[in-house]
Amino acid sequence: MSRGDEADAGSTGRRGRVDRVVVAVAVIALAALAARLLFLGARPFHWGEGRVGYWTLRFLETGAWEYRPVAGGPFLYVVGRWWLSVAPPTDAAARVPVAVVGGLLPLAALLFRGTLRDDETVALAGVLAADPLLLYYSRFLRGDVPAAAFGLVAVGGVVRFRDTGSRPALYLAAASFALALSASGFAVAYPFVWLAAALLVVDEARVRGAPREALSTVGAAGGWLVDRVTPLARSLFVFLAVVVVFFAPRAASGGVGLNRPATIPTAVVRALVASPKKFAQVHVAFRLDPGAPAGPAFIPVVAGYASTLVHTAWPMLVAALVGFALERYRRDTRSVVAFGGYAAGVGLLVFPLSSMRAEPWTAVHVLPWLALPAAVGVARLARGVRGYVARGLTGADTAVNPARVVAALLVVSAVGAGVGTAVAGAYAPAQPGSPFAQFAQPSDDLDPMLDAAEPVIAANVDGADVAYVGDRFDTEREYAQPPIPSRDQKAWGARLPLQWYFERADADVTSVPSVTFIPGDAPPVVVTTPERRVAVHEALPEYRQFDLHLGLWDRKVVVFVAPQ
Repeated sequence: MSRGDEADAGSTGRRGRVDRVVVAVAVIALAALAARLLFLGARPFHWGEGRVGYWTLRFLETGAWEYRPVAGGPFLYVVGRWWLSVAPPTDAAARVPVAVVGGLLPLAALLFRGTLRDDETVALAGVLAADPLLLYYSRFLRGDVPAAAFGLVAVGGVVRFRDTGSRPALYLAAASFALALSASGFAVAYPFVWLAAALLVVDEARVRGAPREALSTVGAAGGWLVDRVTPLARSLFVFLAVVVVFFAPRAASGGVGLNRPATIPTAVVRALVASPKKFAQVHVAFRLDPGAPAGPAFIPVVAGYASTLVHTAWPMLVAALVGFALERYRRDTRSVVAFGGYAAGVGLLVFPLSSMRAEPWTAVHVLPWLALPAAVGVARLARGVRGYVARGLTGADTAVNPARVVAALLVVSAVGAGVGTAVAGAYAPAQPGSPFAQFAQPSDDLDPMLDAAEPVIAANVDGADVAYVGDRFDTEREYAQPPIPSRDQKAWGARLPLQWYFERADADVTSVPSVTFIPGDAPPVVVTTPERRVAVHEALPEYRQFDLHLGLWDRKVVVFVAPQ
């Protein structure tokens, strides 16, 4: 990899002076953080957010938790339990950990400084801060943005260690990869994506007609690893320690848990041995089972994945294509930029294959890699516009050239307007046809119903506070922790995200198959389906009715709330 770009405008090591690049990246990170925290509770919880929020509140109440792959990675639960023990359980507060990780992601650009020019480093921070899809899912209680962020930091730490020998950077990389695994199961695919991208980078030398250079690169990498075996071994211990902290079970009273000193050895074994086995049983063995139900066809899923990127992250996509092309055909191609382009390309196939669903959040996992060549493209455009304006202002005859200045301003305005429109989409209300939102995102505001329900729940002292009426919602019992038995999965899932809202109101919940089973002293809140509206209204004529869409389409419910 060439280092010729390290010494461009603005030295990276001037002592006694403010480092403008660090300041610029920090300012971008603060702006990104503000953008993610702004109106964080405006959108009601999605189906998946309700599930994570509910299990987190149960973990907070009981103190018992165990890794269950069907419920997602442990990062949100472990961090969420700590955070919600000091913060109120609101939609905004629950999303704060993800928003903070997404907002601070631009700081990862500094790990690539030196490999990237100073203006490219700032551009990388800007791209990570402003991408609309990253912005949208940084304001969402899922582990995809944290996993993608920690994955980028892991690679950046390795790059920093390679370039400078910084051992803290290596340990940061090890901890970050462990955090990525704890945030999302998609991170299991990261090493395969990285390996494929690295092999393609090495193979570039062969494509250019220099196979010996490719072989020497592989040989040098082997020697480099041998020479650094001690810090690499220590980084492995860092990785394992973080895995244990997040994957080890917690026990309330009795049982095995990292919080019970006598059972710590068993808890460590469960974290390091049982957790991978559970993940393989749920996400690998199940898919290899010939009797498992067939998922969607691969090609449509990839097409849906690509469509999401085109409609939500097109500014980054265009910049990445330009940056990759510029870098690919220069003599001293930088491996990190090429690696980013290849990793994004491989990820376009691997992540849809991992999910077999074209969910918008899966596209988040390729965006940090697209950002690397995109930063090159954005910086090159900025340099070109700056030079174009400079030539227009100081031509050969020292006269201002209005045509050049106007042309440059038009380019900047067009790019800015396009990016602004895309970013605005990340804040737009969820509606059918939104390229950002998944169908289980409620399209109605739940606050009016909650404002009416919470006081009557708090005032109720006898019996259940909430009753779900109808076969669609009827479960054998309520569940304090996953997994949900297969016989109740459909009914329990049909309630989401209401479990989160009723749990934070400390409501006692029950369910009955039909309205005839409502007790004489009816609960203050009753949830049912539209087809049972008349029957429930006849039984509870004085209750207020709230018609809610718990999804962008379908998923209609009617909530009856007793008068105060």
